[in-house]
Amino acid sequence: MATIHKEFTIEAAPDAVWAAVRDVGKVHERLVPGLVVATTLDWDVRAVTFSNGMTVREQIVTIDDGARRLVYAASGGRTTHHNSSLQVVAEGPQRTRLVWITDLLPPEAAGPVGALVEQGSAIMKATLERTAP
Repeated sequence: MATIHKEFTIEAAPDAVWAAVRDVGKVHERLVPGLVVATTLDWDVRAVTFSNGMTVREQIVTIDDGARRLVYAASGGRTTHHNSSLQVVAEGPQRTRLVWITDLLPPEAAGPVGALVEQGSAIMKATLERTAP
């Protein structure tokens, strides 16, 4: 198994960042526009379509408002196992640390998935800072 651990700081209020993260049906609008071009939500499963045409189904496992933590398990794409969590940590009234952890199989998928995490993190940071109240 491989683990990808990414942390980055966002110059935006933790509540605003959490509101965007927990809005699981609007990933393509509120978090990573351009990288994700469409998201459909069917109860607790979302289908995420990437700009390269790949669609991945993500089972929403947990939306924990108290811990500001989202957990999802993905199927499809390059992995046989993919579990991710996003946690929003307050670092001040207008500063947030986002912790994104992904465990996946096969280990060889860590390169391509890690590249998507890097790209997604940069887009997420820019989007959330641009749209912060």
